[in-house]
Amino acid sequence: MAAAAFSLTLSSPASKPHKLCTSYYSKPINASFSASLPCKRSSRTALKIVRAVSISSPDLRTGPDDLVASILSKVNQSDGGVSLTKEEHKEVAEVAQELQKYCVEAPVKCPLIFGEWDVVYCSVPTSPGGGYRSAFGRLFFKTKEMIQAVEAPDTVRNKVSFTALGLLDGEVSLKGKLNALDEKWIQVVFEPPELNVGGLEFRYGGQSEVKLQITYIDEKIRLGLGSRGSLFVFQRRTQAA
Repeated sequence: MAAAAFSLTLSSPASKPHKLCTSYYSKPINASFSASLPCKRSSRTALKIVRAVSISSPDLRTGPDDLVASILSKVNQSDGGVSLTKEEHKEVAEVAQELQKYCVEAPVKCPLIFGEWDVVYCSVPTSPGGGYRSAFGRLFFKTKEMIQAVEAPDTVRNKVSFTALGLLDGEVSLKGKLNALDEKWIQVVFEPPELNVGGLEFRYGGQSEVKLQITYIDEKIRLGLGSRGSLFVFQRRTQAA
């Protein structure tokens, strides 16, 4: 029986400039293949082949909106990543790597960085909050929320609120100055932290600094990669009506 040859080209959606940023998303990735099948084969068989290729190739995953929804579904309700298994942390990292392909060219210059963000995930869960988030610290301090506010032109405010011993509400806050190192990396130099618990306020410790690469940003989330490799997922806080 005669055989028919066919070819199929798959591509991700064309990249578009963000309405609030002057940079452009990365170029779409194209993949193509050809195969020979008998004419007698139905279109249903062809559809199965297309579906198999789409799933098996990471470069043919869905666009940024679906990836954002995917990563949020993995990290929300995880206590900042504490409750995730090693395999689940790996899945988060894989989605974050895919999203990086859609990042604007100069995220540090993008005005979307400003606003209030919930710190919903860190690959090293004890990193945000320090000792209060360590395995020992969590025995006494139950985290309520972790917030980062980035204010124009160069102010960063971090806050971790908690309940101590199930009785007293408290929070640790830090104020820092943001410095742009290049178009992707920022440095934040923080003042000594301030502790407020049971109505008492005091400062302790000294200055600290962090360096963070912004690997993806849009209206909903911001991804950051620390200088030591820690992955952060920030979700923009919704404004109360």
